[in-house]
Amino acid sequence: MKFSFTTLGCLDWDLDTILRRAREYGYHGVDFRGYLGELDLWNRSEFGVDRKITAARFADAGIEVPCFSSSAAVFANPAEAETEVRVYVELCSVFRSPFLRVFAGRLQGGALAEAQRVAADTLRRLAPVAADHGVTLLVETHDDWVRSDVLRRLMEAVDSPAVGMVWDVHHPYRFGGEAPDFTWRELGRWIRYTHWKDSKPDPQKPGRVIGCLPGDGNLPLRQTFDVLKSGGYDGYLALEWERKWQPYLAPPEIAFPRFMDVMRSFGAVSP
Repeated sequence: MKFSFTTLGCLDWDLDTILRRAREYGYHGVDFRGYLGELDLWNRSEFGVDRKITAARFADAGIEVPCFSSSAAVFANPAEAETEVRVYVELCSVFRSPFLRVFAGRLQGGALAEAQRVAADTLRRLAPVAADHGVTLLVETHDDWVRSDVLRRLMEAVDSPAVGMVWDVHHPYRFGGEAPDFTWRELGRWIRYTHWKDSKPDPQKPGRVIGCLPGDGNLPLRQTFDVLKSGGYDGYLALEWERKWQPYLAPPEIAFPRFMDVMRSFGAVSP
């Protein structure tokens, strides 16, 4: 397995800092979800006119970009999603990134069956576009799409090798009530990438949870790791430190090395 972090947790780091810290902390890759405060990467010259220079810098540093994490929502905003995916798969091609994360999006009171039809139709249209660039679209376990039965029906309807899944290990457990071994058993054939975080019950708001440093919460991180290992998963474990949405979280200088320490405690990383 390899390890990456998403830039959602370090949107004030420039490229020099990202590369330096990735090497310092022992990460193999960086998952781009914005840069220097801008979520739409194409608005930054580093990922626009200078994208080939940026890609070369990562290659020279030996740091991969295994995934670009887009905002595209294939059900909630299919037209916008198609435009965004077409831009991102070109970026993926330049950076030799095999994966592009997409969402399905919130149902907003709509019928699940219709949402699944729209999401599947959008993914089927985009699958050849991604495949032409050597990219696999990955639907994340997120929003109203966290239960394995819902996601399994979507994946079966799409039925394309160019469409897989990101397992955000937090959401199916917290919001779908699923044990890690159940989620893997149901969805493992489509899981190509994983996002990691930790949380614990909010003492001030019963029924709510708050994010916390990896290892300080009660998410079954070790059990999830063991399930992946025994299942033969050899892809990336990506720390998704959502400090942009949860500014109370510890800074990346603390959280990013902590994640690697937790992985080492599982035997995932050599000391």
